[in-house]
Parts: sequence; structure tokens; C-alpha cells
Amino acid sequence: MAPAVDSLSARCRVITGSLPGDRGSLQELDRHQGFDTHLKWVDDLLDRAGLEHAALCGVSFGGLVAVRYAAHRPRRTRAVVLVSTPSPTWKPNCRIERYLRSPRLMSPVFALSSPLRLYPEIARAFPNPVSRGVFTVEHLYRVTRHPFAPTAMAQRVRLMKDIDFADDCRRITAPTLIVTGTPGLDRVVTVENTREYLSAIPGARSAEIANTGHMGLVTKPKRFADTVSDFVGADLSPKVPIQVPA
Repeated sequence: MAPAVDSLSARCRVITGSLPGDRGSLQELDRHQGFDTHLKWVDDLLDRAGLEHAALCGVSFGGLVAVRYAAHRPRRTRAVVLVSTPSPTWKPNCRIERYLRSPRLMSPVFALSSPLRLYPEIARAFPNPVSRGVFTVEHLYRVTRHPFAPTAMAQRVRLMKDIDFADDCRRITAPTLIVTGTPGLDRVVTVENTREYLSAIPGARSAEIANTGHMGLVTKPKRFADTVSDFVGADLSPKVPIQVPA
């Protein structure tokens, strides 16, 4: 997510951190707190930054964290941006259930299948083969340098099952923007799935980053940063976006 963070940092102050359970995070996943471990994690990020409130930018799974936080910390939430986030009624399909049963064993399958899902949107975002090749090499370097943690990913999905995100959506009072790519290009979370938030969160608005899918924030980082910063009004303190990782 470095390209998105860098582009957004050129427009406003950005606070980011590894999710609970990941290497370098402020916190571990707490079984007793369950999914709400993430609420304390965001609280700690804000406290360390000396902020009473901020705008939340949640990408993919991070969008669910932002939804939960906005519903239960309304005074600390100035605005919400949900980017390619699974719908509030999302349930794991059979393929994902197989990953959950054996996350370490299935992680090579997940890693090998990812390029097949992501290539169509990379090709659309970079019609020029040279630019496409440069981006692919740079992104592979980032992914290799910061590998995913299959066990932590599986645990997060299990914790989601106990949360009524639809009810949380109804409790959100902060201005909300739903950001998606072009329909048909997001092979991870469909655009239609993410757009369910438009009816679930009162007053939510939408924005589309054309010719992108799930990776629009890294294939078109400047356009992504413009979309987010324009919405939250980053030039008007104290609206400060927080980048919640995917």
C-alpha cells in the first residue's frame, strides 16, 4: 500500500500501522476482545498521534474495521472512506472456508492464484506493456518484502462472524464515501458487493476510480489520493485521514 500512503501523505497527514497480529503491530489479536481488538488498536494510533478525532480510510478488510470503529467511536470519527470493502452481509464462500481450515497449507494456493485474479485490472490500468512490466516488478518487490500472514488473516475472518456489521452501518453518523473500481475488474471484492454500503449507511456517497479493480490505490495512487483528500477536506484541520491496511 506504499504508493497510496505516499500519495496521500503529499496532501495531508497520514497515520498508518500494521493490523493487530501482524509483525510490527502495536497489538496482538486478543481472543477475549475478539474483532473489537481493532477498536483499541485505532484508539492507540490516534492517542500516539495526539488526536481526538480523524477521518478513517479503510481498504478491503480495513473497511470493516472502519465501519465498526465509526459505529462505536462516533466522537473520534470525522469521516469514513470505505475502499473495495466486503459488504456488511458478506459471508465466506466454499473456497475461503477451505483456506480457513488450513491457512498455512493453503497459503501457496492463495499466493499462486492471486496473479490470475489481479492481472486483468493491472492490464487495464497499464495498457503500455513497459509501464505494466515496471509496475509488476515493483509490486512483486513490495509483496515479497512484506509477505502476508495466513494464520492471522484466517483468524480475522473467523472473528468477523460474530459481528453484525449491518447494524453498525445503521449507527454511523459521519460523512461516508464508498470507493470502488470499475465493475468487472475487481476480482477480489466485487464492485456490487462494496456498493451495498450505499444503502446500508445513511447518506453514503460513491466514487469510482476508472480502469481499476481491487488495486486502484496502488495502480492509480494519485487519483486515489485526490478522491480521498477531496472528500475529507484534508486542508481543513483537524480532518486527518488514517490509512487502515487491507
